[in-house]
Amino acid sequence: MGLRFRKSFKIAPGVRLNISNKSTGLSFGGKGLRYSINSNGRRTTSVGIPGTGLSYVSTSNNSYKTKAYQARKELQAQQKQLHRQQEKELAKYEVDVFENQCELVKSIHKECDEYIDWSMVLSSSPPFKHGEVGPKEIEAIQNYENYKPKFLEWLFKKEEKAYSQLSKQIQQAKVEDEKTYKQWEELVNFSKKVLDGDIDTYFKVIEEMNPLGDLSEFGSGFEFSTDDSSYMEVEFDVHSDKIIPREEKKLTKTGKLSVKPMTKTRYFELQQDYVCSCILRIARDLFALLPLKAVIIHAYDNQVNTETGHEERTLILSVKLDRLILNRLNFEHIDCSDSMNNFPHHMNFKKTKGFAVVEKITTI
Repeated sequence: MGLRFRKSFKIAPGVRLNISNKSTGLSFGGKGLRYSINSNGRRTTSVGIPGTGLSYVSTSNNSYKTKAYQARKELQAQQKQLHRQQEKELAKYEVDVFENQCELVKSIHKECDEYIDWSMVLSSSPPFKHGEVGPKEIEAIQNYENYKPKFLEWLFKKEEKAYSQLSKQIQQAKVEDEKTYKQWEELVNFSKKVLDGDIDTYFKVIEEMNPLGDLSEFGSGFEFSTDDSSYMEVEFDVHSDKIIPREEKKLTKTGKLSVKPMTKTRYFELQQDYVCSCILRIARDLFALLPLKAVIIHAYDNQVNTETGHEERTLILSVKLDRLILNRLNFEHIDCSDSMNNFPHHMNFKKTKGFAVVEKITTI
């Protein structure tokens, strides 16, 4: 038999505190009516008629409610923990996107279009000798000569139809060979005009190959002009307000997202690197496409005129880039803004104010 312990204390009229080795409870009431609450969840109601020995006892156990309540609390705690984890992951993602955007606007110059060697195109061999049978026609003739009717084709006399179809394929192949040869001739003549410095051909190359098409998300309104085959002049709008973020995002020590206005110094430094990176990229693409000696680039941006209070399109950077000097740069490690010192340029930039209006650089 186990050892049991039970003790009852009167703490107020009609109220007793009951303590045992397994639980603690409170009881309320007198001889005729009594209600007890136990720490294990049991509830007991006793109703009796004094002096008769008759009574009614009702017992209920709410332990299942306690377990359900605890389970709900645990689930709510898990949901809160999951929500906090999701908030941290979302915060980290937003910070990563912000940092990648800042790095991207400074790295536009690191990629460029593939170089086209027009002299190699000019000296390329024709697809076949002019006046001779082309390769596609030769293949079609061989198919015609090597054709052997199958049994069913012979049985139903369909070999004539097959020969007719193969004969048509010979004519079609001849047309395709002539088209291929004509395209080669046009490309060679085109290459000769490029190497001879034909300005109209320069603009056709730019129109057909669209070298700055992938820069449309950064700048727009690219305009090309020249009156000399040795250089190309480009004007474009940089749209700094759409590219450079105005807010800076960081993670706090607890992993939460902190969003604050970007300082003017950092904003203007990013803006300068972005504009200079675009200029380097434009020059690289044009040098890869055309046999130019120099590219002159004018960058425009919208700025508030303090005299009128209205935004105006203003020239913020004008630079003349030499092919030989540009090709000697290590694009992976240069500072875009500092690299402008390698070339004649007009730029009035201050860390706390940004770009100021400048004059166009001369084309000579």
